[in-house]
Amino acid sequence: MLSKFFFLSTIITILFTPCVVWSQTTDSISTEQEINPIHINAYFSQQPILELTSAAHTISSRLVDVQQTNSLLPAINTVAGVRMEERSPGSYRLAMRGSLIRSAFGIRNAKIYIDDFPLTDAGGNTYLNLLDPAAIDAIHIIKGPDGSLYGANSGGIIHIAPNGFDVRKNSSSVLLSGGSFGLFQEQLSIQQKVNDNYSFSFDQSFTRSDGYRDNTALNKKTLQTAHRWKYTPKNEIRFLALYSDLGYRTPGGLTQAQMDENPRMSRPAAGPNPSAKEQQAGIYNKTFYGGIAHHAQLSDRLSHVISVFGSNTDFENPFITNYEYRTEKNLGLRTYFSYKNEDMQHFQWQMQLGLERQKGWNKIDNYDNDEGLSTAPQAKDDLDNIQSSFFYRAMAKLYRRWTIEGSLGLNQSKIKYRQRFPEVENPTGQIDFGSIWMPRIATSYLVTDGLAFRGSVSKGYSPPTIAEVRSSDNIINTELKAETGTNYEIGARLETKSRRFIADLSFYRYHMENGIVRQLRANGAEYYVNAGEIKQKGIEASIWTYILTPRHKRIIQSLSLHSAASYNYYRFGDYQVDNNDFSRNKVTAVPDWVWSNTLLISLPKQFGLNLSHNFTSVMPLNDANTVFSEKFHLVQAKATWTWRLKKRQQLQFFAGVDNLLDERYSLGNDINAFGDRFFNPAPTRNYYGGMKVIL
Repeated sequence: MLSKFFFLSTIITILFTPCVVWSQTTDSISTEQEINPIHINAYFSQQPILELTSAAHTISSRLVDVQQTNSLLPAINTVAGVRMEERSPGSYRLAMRGSLIRSAFGIRNAKIYIDDFPLTDAGGNTYLNLLDPAAIDAIHIIKGPDGSLYGANSGGIIHIAPNGFDVRKNSSSVLLSGGSFGLFQEQLSIQQKVNDNYSFSFDQSFTRSDGYRDNTALNKKTLQTAHRWKYTPKNEIRFLALYSDLGYRTPGGLTQAQMDENPRMSRPAAGPNPSAKEQQAGIYNKTFYGGIAHHAQLSDRLSHVISVFGSNTDFENPFITNYEYRTEKNLGLRTYFSYKNEDMQHFQWQMQLGLERQKGWNKIDNYDNDEGLSTAPQAKDDLDNIQSSFFYRAMAKLYRRWTIEGSLGLNQSKIKYRQRFPEVENPTGQIDFGSIWMPRIATSYLVTDGLAFRGSVSKGYSPPTIAEVRSSDNIINTELKAETGTNYEIGARLETKSRRFIADLSFYRYHMENGIVRQLRANGAEYYVNAGEIKQKGIEASIWTYILTPRHKRIIQSLSLHSAASYNYYRFGDYQVDNNDFSRNKVTAVPDWVWSNTLLISLPKQFGLNLSHNFTSVMPLNDANTVFSEKFHLVQAKATWTWRLKKRQQLQFFAGVDNLLDERYSLGNDINAFGDRFFNPAPTRNYYGGMKVIL
């Protein structure tokens, strides 16, 4: 324990030293060492993040690459206010400024796009685990609700830029790696800029793992291709296609006593319910996703974008109490006109008008599960849903310093259902969540060339997902209401002249009405209820700094740090379930503090080292606040060595370690768990290594 404490203290000391070093060396940086400005794809254009009216963050492909390459989790967890969990290999959950209390299939309250195509489907599902990290060029995160432009969300927006749409140079790479617990990974990536008018990418991957715990095998195969064709000087077509075949076993939660006895076991049999291994519990997902978009510059000021997208998913979920089959088909359209007048020096303005509409067809069949075989039917339902969003935005910039923008969206959501089995008196019906106006007003003021203040008021909106309306108790819940709320936020961002030091600070308050929470029936099946008001207050702070700017004549050629912290004060309002009063308790599954640090070191002879640290404080695991997870410090490290074969050809070797401190922790807890099975133990200290050929 003392050695672990000493090691952690050393890491923290290193990570906090840079602020002093930075303040002493600011004036000595030459213009040749200036760091390029950070841009983000937000609000219909690419723009400097300094002047943005929202709290935002960009994750580059380089940051993903210096982490473990088979998962987005380490890179995403470097962003303040965003938290990703992994209950077992392939089973991910993500929360943006919110709780993981009801992430039925990974993500809730956030809207995710791949370029102009929504990855979040009409039913509210977002299968982020289908993507391969190597096929992503960048991830742009906008925090805070924005239903005015992007439809249903109350936590924020994620824009994923795939390979292929912005190819700067021709490149090809092959990666092979392996590691502890049967990990094997293969990635192939080809990016070609054929000429100034046409570029494309092709990405393929295979990943397998036996997992740390019993019944946690993972097998994942992906194919992705993206094409950009500028067929005239003012018109271009973008095409994206993705196929993913994902299968993984789910070990299930353990009680505290079971975790203490053997953290590697899967959920054992209890009472009338067999074990997770006996039932071969798991998830099997085969999805094809595709989209085509047309960008037209109609005049010097007017442009038009239209995209059509769709997906088809075959989903199987053998579980303890049932065996579920789902067929999900989705089709959607997003289109908008954009008018920009940037002729005048002291007054520039723009506006956008458009709509997004998605239609989903969901066929859900449940059977008895007899040791991994589906037998007698339990329930069969069809649920078709429509989500529509009409939006308008106007933005003005005065004297290139003061940005004012306002937007307004009209959101609509409906579900039509038909119960095919068992026979009921009224087998059909409709759930209408109504029409809701979603305004947003925001401003940003550039006090100096490197300091900007911002503020915004926006409304969030999140109707129940298909997985919440028709959850694992096989009952269609017609009583659930959509969540709504208003977010008030202020913030500031600082960049030094050379951009050697960047800081960002946000304060927000979001009062959610009709918050939806997860509950369990006596047999362990889940269902959802509205919990009334949930009060969310938070502070987010981030810094980026070059402790040592790039210079080849030193032993440490460059040294950079990113540190991000968030404080969450989340409380239930008046909230009662049956005779239990949970009013003013801490919101389940939200830690008070999350703190991450990433240290990147460049050494001579093309050696590099990445050190990552994540601290997560205790969090309540049930609404009664009687069970809490333990706090943990997760430290990861990755070393690379690059050998240049020719001018453009490189051979890279890498090795890494996860959970360097060998912490015992649960990265992905079961919330309000039946039978007190809250915990999904994460792997102990484990290792990986591999090589990458770049052509």
